[in-house]
Amino acid sequence: MRRFLTLLSMVFLTVAGTVVIAQPALAHGYVSAPPSRQAHCAAGRVANCGPIIYEPQSVEGPKGQRNCHAGDPRWAPLNDDSKAWPVTGVGTSVTFTWTFTARHATRDYEYYIGGTRVGYFSGGGAQPPPTVSHTLNLSGFSGRQKILAIWNIADTAMAFYSCVDVNVGGGGSTPSPSPSPSPTPTQTTPPGGTWAPNVSYAVGATVTYGGATYRCRQAHTSLNGWEPPNAPALWQRL
Repeated sequence: MRRFLTLLSMVFLTVAGTVVIAQPALAHGYVSAPPSRQAHCAAGRVANCGPIIYEPQSVEGPKGQRNCHAGDPRWAPLNDDSKAWPVTGVGTSVTFTWTFTARHATRDYEYYIGGTRVGYFSGGGAQPPPTVSHTLNLSGFSGRQKILAIWNIADTAMAFYSCVDVNVGGGGSTPSPSPSPSPTPTQTTPPGGTWAPNVSYAVGATVTYGGATYRCRQAHTSLNGWEPPNAPALWQRL
């Protein structure tokens, strides 16, 4: 009996230790809009990204870093500025949206351009909702910029990192040809029409996608990878 109890205790301690060790890995998230580098990789818009194409939400590393790959060699392609990263054209005010595949108590969110912190938002130590959006004032910048977004976890030493390439005050660019503009859905698409790429959507337009209905929050021309569930900054589910 004593031997059985000893064995049972060892099994319990092993399982408990595994749970404790695994807890930090439960938190995952990335910037989905404007699309971050890992979002572009996962959508197949950039070649030779490595394994990040399967898990864009997993760029996790110790707090305090100022790079795109969290210091993890698996995600090193995200730190390669020579790649043909698509650039999103934005105004001087731009909303960034985090998508969480697993949520964790949050200390805060930080945004950097080079060594300058351009945004800070407290998480209050609370578990976030499935998506979180922050609006930044970029009036002090112009042209192409690389914005580093950081999600700092409250109860571990870890953070999640996303780099977003934008053109402040200008248009976007991608490695592939730009789509031809189409009329806005308020002019050509019946209400409740199905979402499609390469369509100019006006604020208030409604579409269906995956059996759900969405309303356009920001005027934009749709692209593959910006489907309504993937771009909460652009679409509100009804």
